[in-house]
Amino acid sequence: MDRKDNDGALKELLRSPARETIGAITGTAIESWLDVELKIGQSRRADLLGETADGSLIHLELQRENDKNMPLRMAEYCLGIYRLLERFPRQICLYVGQTPMRMPKRLKTPGGTFGYSLIDVRTLDSDGLLESPHFGDNVSAVLTRLRDEREAIRRMIEKSTALPRSECALAMHALLTLSGLRGLEAVVEEEIQKMPVLIDIMKNEVLGPVYRKGREEGREEGRQKGRQDGEITILRRLIEARFGRLPAWAEKRLAAKSTAELEELSVRVLSASSIRELLK
Repeated sequence: MDRKDNDGALKELLRSPARETIGAITGTAIESWLDVELKIGQSRRADLLGETADGSLIHLELQRENDKNMPLRMAEYCLGIYRLLERFPRQICLYVGQTPMRMPKRLKTPGGTFGYSLIDVRTLDSDGLLESPHFGDNVSAVLTRLRDEREAIRRMIEKSTALPRSECALAMHALLTLSGLRGLEAVVEEEIQKMPVLIDIMKNEVLGPVYRKGREEGREEGRQKGRQDGEITILRRLIEARFGRLPAWAEKRLAAKSTAELEELSVRVLSASSIRELLK
C-alpha cells in the first residue's frame, strides 16, 4: 500500500469513527476537527487539529518513521497554529512505524525547552479498542500489540459485517490499508475470503475491481504529472468508478484543492453518498 493510503486511512478513522482511540491518545474528547493550512515551508497542513468542548486545541501528528528533527517540526506546527488561531495547541505525535520508537520529544534552546507528547501506538490497549462499539477503534487496533493477530483480525471482520454496506466497505478498506504497516495484509485477505457476505461487498462496493482498477490506472498516469495533478487524476478515477462521470462544477472544485485536501478526499470517497456530499 502507498504511504499516502496508510496515512489517509488512519486520519479518516481517527477523525470520526475511532472515539476510544482518540480518547486513549489525548485523554479527552474532540468536539470538532479544524481544517486549516499552516504557512510553514513545505509542512503546510497538520495531520489532525481538533478542538475540545472547552475550546482547547489538540494537534495530533502521525509519524511512520523515526525523525531526529521531529521536535523542530512540532515546534514549527505549534507556532503556525498560534499565528493562525492565536491559541497554543497541546501536541501529540503518534508513532505508527514498525521499528522501535527512538525520536526525541524535546527541543532545547538557549532560552528554554520546547516539548510535546510522544506515543507509540503499540502501547494502546488493544482489548479496549476491539471491544469498542465504534468500527474505527476496532480497525485501529491492528496497529497495536495484538496477543493473537489472526483472532483479533477475525473479530474486526466479524464486527464489520454487522455494519451498513457502505461502512463495512470503509472498514475493510481501512483494515487492508493499515494492516500493511504491520505486514498483516495476507492474514486480512485470508480471513475476508472466509466471509461470503464480505466477498459480495468487495465485488459490488467501492473496494471492487472497478475501484482497484481506477486507482491503479490513476497512479500510473499520475506518475507522469506533478504531485497535485497526479492526485487529481487518481481522485477523478475513484469518483468516476463510484458515481460516474464528473460534472464540470466538480472538476473545478478538484482543481482548486490542495494536495493534502485531495489525499483526504481519496479516502472519503469510500463513504460519501454522492459527488456533491464529497465535495461540499
